[in-house]
Amino acid sequence: QVQLVESGGGLVQAGGSLRLSCAASGRTFTSYAMGWFRQAPGKEREFVAAITSNGGSTRYADSVKGRFTISRVNAKNTVYLQMSSLRPEDTAVYYCAAVRGYYGPSTSSQYNYWGQGTQVTVSA
Repeated sequence: QVQLVESGGGLVQAGGSLRLSCAASGRTFTSYAMGWFRQAPGKEREFVAAITSNGGSTRYADSVKGRFTISRVNAKNTVYLQMSSLRPEDTAVYYCAAVRGYYGPSTSSQYNYWGQGTQVTVSA
């Protein structure tokens, strides 16, 4: 069982930056690939970024590539999402998710565990 707790959301102006954190419980964090997803009002949850269990490889949605960076510190059981050059269309609830295995898929249904989400609001 893995419990995930996100933090770091808030209100920021367009062009600004935020860093989200996701703290995981348990002693097997290194067995899980991690992903970030987001869901805007009236829209489906969408993939943002994923990182392999050892942090060696990452992948991003085209909409955030070059602006967002996913990373993890396994010694701290934490995964991060550094968001820069934020746009109003990035406004959403951001969720971190864990899936047992090496690779982090882009399909939300493949993830086993989810955090409660953190709100990110980008004003124009």
